[in-house]
Amino acid sequence: MLSFKIKMQEAAKSKKSPLILALDFPFQPAENRNNILIKAQKILEVVHPYIAAVKINHHLTLPLGIFDGVADLVEQIRGQGLLAIMDAKVNDIGNTNQTIAEYYYAAGFDAIIANPFVGWEEGLKPLFDVSKRLNRGVILLTYMSHKGASEGYGQTIVDIYTGVQTPQYVAFANKALEWGADGVVVGATVPDKIAEVKGILGNKVDVYSPGVGAQGGAAATAMRAGANYLIVGREITMSSNPAEAAQTILYSTKNL
Repeated sequence: MLSFKIKMQEAAKSKKSPLILALDFPFQPAENRNNILIKAQKILEVVHPYIAAVKINHHLTLPLGIFDGVADLVEQIRGQGLLAIMDAKVNDIGNTNQTIAEYYYAAGFDAIIANPFVGWEEGLKPLFDVSKRLNRGVILLTYMSHKGASEGYGQTIVDIYTGVQTPQYVAFANKALEWGADGVVVGATVPDKIAEVKGILGNKVDVYSPGVGAQGGAAATAMRAGANYLIVGREITMSSNPAEAAQTILYSTKNL
């Protein structure tokens, strides 16, 4: 069976695109929530030729439910030849992490995003174990795209084993290698961090870069720095013409 990493590479090759759509929408009051699913389905219909995968997070799981509207969206995503990534940012004790992953995988997701801050033993190990057993992928947060990321992911830490001072995100990149992650998240807003992390990971672990567009990250700059995939949300979902917005971003990555 193909690993998630290989499946992503094949999807990107088939679609000729490194783009991942973050299917995010603003809060809606109760009387408008039925429109969320309809809007998501319509955007997928027009955007799917230009993307390789779709990332879903709490913007949709909270109002739609994972075994109701979200499961319908995942079925649509898979039917369009795309992969579905759950941005759960898993960050709890091991038993809870495993259960969270099992539910999302039961809903059809191909991979899950997790936070390495919780560590390995009785932390992310159970999540990795169930992901491996079900042949799903794990992507680790390494440096997020918002300005406050420097307060956590950018802080300097002392390695508990070696006593060496190192940036937190460098430690997380090394953990991605050690734990066998399929990918890491490094914001498109920090291309210098993308390049540094890519230098650590090489071709063993892929780099997923969110923050293109609305947060100020540039697609071409992130790709040149070493990103394998670009995660784009509001620049597409909030556009009056989502297909055109996706095409414009995709075009900017060509001939790099």
